[in-house]
Amino acid sequence: MKHLKTLLFASVLFIGATSLTAAQSQIAHINKQELIKAMPAYTQAQMDIEKMSKTYETEIQNSLKELDKKLKQYTAEEPTKTNEENQARMQEVEGIKQSLGEYQQQAQKSLQEKEFNLLKPIVEKADNAIKAVAKAQGFQYVVDSAMLIVADGKDLMADVKKQLGM
Repeated sequence: MKHLKTLLFASVLFIGATSLTAAQSQIAHINKQELIKAMPAYTQAQMDIEKMSKTYETEIQNSLKELDKKLKQYTAEEPTKTNEENQARMQEVEGIKQSLGEYQQQAQKSLQEKEFNLLKPIVEKADNAIKAVAKAQGFQYVVDSAMLIVADGKDLMADVKKQLGM
């Protein structure tokens, strides 16, 4: 009887360990951000975003220089102008500052939209490649290894890069 209990207990442990091993083999991991950054399309997208950003930055810097020049001129001419003229000039300067602030916000929004539109197809391509490799290799789950504390399972990075032709 005691021998039967021991055999039964050993069988349960063996089945549990086998099930756990089978469950673990259905999970793989990949650092998705690293994959995306390694894609040539990502590098091109970043260059396009940087170019657009520099264009906006140059326009804003030029506008700031013009505003500063105008402000210095108005300050120098202030004693020779009437209160009404000085008041109108100050309102003009405040209007320019406000317009410049709005332009900066619009530029930032435009950059974010451009980044989203450029990166969306790259992320989708990466996701599709990850899904294809996972399916081909029989993995039911793929987790992002950037968020894992322990990542002893199968790393799909090399296989997904191969799928993407990288």
